[in-house]
Amino acid sequence: MTDPVWGVGGAGVIDETTLKHYDLAGFGGPVGLGTRPALLIIDVQYRTVGTRPMPFEEAVQEFPTSCGDVAWAAVERIAKLVALFREKGWPILYPHVAPKKSYDAGRLGAKVPAIMTIPEKGYEFVAEIAPEEGDVLLPKRHPSAFFGTPLASYLVETGADSLVVTGCSTSGCVRSSVADAFSYNWRVSVPADAVYDRSPVVHEVNLFDMAQKYADVTTTDTLLAALADVPAKGA
Repeated sequence: MTDPVWGVGGAGVIDETTLKHYDLAGFGGPVGLGTRPALLIIDVQYRTVGTRPMPFEEAVQEFPTSCGDVAWAAVERIAKLVALFREKGWPILYPHVAPKKSYDAGRLGAKVPAIMTIPEKGYEFVAEIAPEEGDVLLPKRHPSAFFGTPLASYLVETGADSLVVTGCSTSGCVRSSVADAFSYNWRVSVPADAVYDRSPVVHEVNLFDMAQKYADVTTTDTLLAALADVPAKGA
């Protein structure tokens, strides 16, 4: 599988004037990692990746909410983070879209009618990063993993002081969850190649905006190296 040639936080997409303006205004400072991180895996279900790697145009014939090949590339990176978090004994939480009922349509059903037609298979977790005993499952019906869920309560219980946010989509559920986590004053890291979206431009623009305002945006490999130096739970 060929990875998309995307940068980190807007590289190749954001124009020089915008970069200059944000730099002059002093945005984009680092927040750093905490010592008790938690991993969020948002909406990594077959409905967003497809049952196998496929080009976008083919993937949306299976599930209209699928993001195609870029999703499977992200799954590979998420799996690396999952392995490290399990090794370190850190919490892993799975905010995920619950099966849609007719009464769930609301404004989202009006904006994206196809979201109401996803078959049952689409709601299953992708096997490569599926939850295990002890992981926290958080069904949600709106973009933010915090809205209408007990996520904040679970994070307080685990003592988490920082979040690594992965999954789908960069511009939707990831971004809204990152903004809410920031609002709750958690340190947030977003590995750019472990989140995914339907468009490289939309993906990059939202990474850039999150990097300037709400989170540290990096790559999975860079983040793994930094997390390796954080003591394991109980150490």
